[in-house]
Amino acid sequence: MLSINFLVIALSALIPLVIGSIWYHQKVFGTAWLKVSGVTEEKMQSAHMWRTFLLTYILSFFVAMALTFIVIHQFGLFSTLANEPGFMDPGSDVNNYFMDFMAKYGSNFRTFKHGAFHGTFTGFFIALPVLAINAMFEKKGFKYIAINAGYWIITLAFMGGVICQFN
Repeated sequence: MLSINFLVIALSALIPLVIGSIWYHQKVFGTAWLKVSGVTEEKMQSAHMWRTFLLTYILSFFVAMALTFIVIHQFGLFSTLANEPGFMDPGSDVNNYFMDFMAKYGSNFRTFKHGAFHGTFTGFFIALPVLAINAMFEKKGFKYIAINAGYWIITLAFMGGVICQFN
């Protein structure tokens, strides 16, 4: 049967924190981000960072869960058949069909490269537009969009790769 490895999801939810600590470091894009976002160093220092990191991890866990169903194609078949009568009954026609399919094709496209491709795709076609729409209404410029979207595209690529390879 197809299952979700929650340890892999929990570990991949750390990826946004790790990449963020590099991406938004002042020697990479941190100084530029502070300037274009309008956030000051003083405001960053006064923030409750432990709360921010905890909430970031929880929300990243949600992202990892959603990304699982994007990068692992076999969940498409599972969701198509899951409501069919007898799906969970061993020996039923639909259960046999699913088990045979998984035995033959269950490991297809389960590589880091494939997951990274779909993560990147998700970054470009979901994260970028959402961030750009918000940024336009906030009257932020291209640089702001590029810094934040670049972060999410790379982050989702790594998350997708890890999830697809190890889940």
